[in-house]
Amino acid sequence: MKNRLFALVVFFQVGLALANVTLPNIFSDNMVLQRNADVTLWGWANPQEEVVITPSWNNETYKIKASNQAQWEIKIPTPKEGGPYTITIKGYNELVLKNILIGEVWICSGQSNMEMSAGWGITDGDEAVKNATNTNIRFFSIPKLTASTTQNNVSGTWTTCTPETMKYFSAVGYFFGKRLQEELKNVPIGLISSNWGGTPAEIWIPEEVIQKDAVLLEAAKTRKEESYGPNQPGRAFNAMIYPLTKFKIAGALWYQGESNVGSTVYDKTLTALITSWRQLWQYDFPFYVVQIAPYKYGEDHFGGAVIRDAQRKVAQQVPNTGIVVTSDISPIDDIHPKDKKSVGIRLGNLALANTYKTNKTLVNGPLFKAIKMEKTKVIVTFDYAEGLHFKDKKADLFEVAGADNVFYKATAVIKNNSVIVQSDKVKTPTKVRYAWKNTDQATLFNQANLPASTFISE
Repeated sequence: MKNRLFALVVFFQVGLALANVTLPNIFSDNMVLQRNADVTLWGWANPQEEVVITPSWNNETYKIKASNQAQWEIKIPTPKEGGPYTITIKGYNELVLKNILIGEVWICSGQSNMEMSAGWGITDGDEAVKNATNTNIRFFSIPKLTASTTQNNVSGTWTTCTPETMKYFSAVGYFFGKRLQEELKNVPIGLISSNWGGTPAEIWIPEEVIQKDAVLLEAAKTRKEESYGPNQPGRAFNAMIYPLTKFKIAGALWYQGESNVGSTVYDKTLTALITSWRQLWQYDFPFYVVQIAPYKYGEDHFGGAVIRDAQRKVAQQVPNTGIVVTSDISPIDDIHPKDKKSVGIRLGNLALANTYKTNKTLVNGPLFKAIKMEKTKVIVTFDYAEGLHFKDKKADLFEVAGADNVFYKATAVIKNNSVIVQSDKVKTPTKVRYAWKNTDQATLFNQANLPASTFISE
């Protein structure tokens, strides 16, 4: 009899525990919610249980019933930037989320150069850590996880930016957030870090997207299993991106590509990644790419240049994207360039100009636009070409080719913010390329002292 009573009590307690309203970990104390938006809150409760949500910014009550699958989801409006606020979520139990800020939320994703923190030994890292106390910047770090199917939750909790938390957070993400803060003044910034060193882009794309595309599938099959991470399509996406896709964001930062060197279809791969993420979030949020840096990639002398050019093309062809070129702030013998501050600031300037419209200065390096043939000469035009100049008068990174597709070094002269190139060895040029070796560091800059991207004309 005693045993039966005990079993009943345990059963009753378990039943109560199961009935409790619970939330995914992306909702916690210290979080940032996107301002001036309809944000989705979701979680679990008993089937048909009524869940009542009361945010302190308007003290309105929002009610939703859990489905027969014990899930609930509701949209609530957020105000302009501010806080701290609370959100009370009530079913059979009551949860109170505290110290919530309303501001701008960005995802920072990619491989090791995005993952790299001040703790890895970045340039002036100790100084940055020492000055990192900022209650208006918040971090959410996602641990490395894989899954063969999409997941509905992810480990992690929101933390306030302190020297201790900043030291192990994405340095590029932090400096980006800090730059936004400087310009947007009192707008809180929420940064979600979801990255994994040494990973190819394919693992960050839904598996079915790759399976349905013969070109992407063929490229994915060439990925080798590595000791430091997964190589199967969708595995990191399922566990580290998909659980966030209902969480309202301002945009995404992407620093990846080193592990795709050797691919000839990276432009298609990256476009598929951007498109698939936007479809799941259900809006075309800004997506800003950091171009990989010059580096000695083994025997392949051009693989890195091919990826850099693919990144340039995506940024010019896919709407609401942009690119940060880093070939002037990266040594050629380190695949993990230590100047992460400049990268974060350039990303911030890009977002301030294109997303927030507060920065009117030139924020892009010169990007290849077109070529025009004039007898033995080729006139190369660029977007963002104001004040075009060769740094240290070095003009030796241009090459031209004729119909045989054999490239020769060309002379290059700037005239009217265009570059005129020619070679005695090519009488009828048809193609131009610039900075086309893996280790080529930019020599062509504009008036903002931003470098031109690697390119090859089609």
